[in-house]
Amino acid sequence: MPASNKAELLAVTEREIAKLQKVLDAVDAELAMPPDEDGTSIKDVIGHRAHWIDLFLGWYHDGQAGQPVHFPAEGYKWNELKRYNADLRVARASSTWQGEQALLFANHTKLVALLTELSEDELYGAPMKGANNHWTVGRWAEAAGPSHFRSAAKYVRGRLRTLSRRDDPDVPRTSTTP
Repeated sequence: MPASNKAELLAVTEREIAKLQKVLDAVDAELAMPPDEDGTSIKDVIGHRAHWIDLFLGWYHDGQAGQPVHFPAEGYKWNELKRYNADLRVARASSTWQGEQALLFANHTKLVALLTELSEDELYGAPMKGANNHWTVGRWAEAAGPSHFRSAAKYVRGRLRTLSRRDDPDVPRTSTTP
């Protein structure tokens, strides 16, 4: 159930980033960099989450300034998210594991600062300006922050399980080669 007020939103934001931080504490660059079968790495997932916070902040500020708000980003439609995310991975390919983590936590700090600054009414009293839907600023913030933190933690835990099974000599291997 999404948060319905500022206190709930701040609480879920801090709770989910803390859970993600705990999971990330077990990840070093050696684990973060190899891609999974879909070509996505832990580093990519964390960079993606950091980027989407930045997108949300841009949407919010553009809407407040009366400027066009490009959802999800200029030149992309919502049904093109796979292409957008693939393009984002390519654009961020040279980033480091440490850099992506730093960006995630810096953007989290910016998100919390905005949420703290806004009133209850600014967060939940009306749809976000420029969004062209009924979602409030608070709902968009939750989607870009805590919901993404939750899904990132789930991905990282699963990826770590997969990597540990791969390295476990007691896990039976299936092979098509003799």
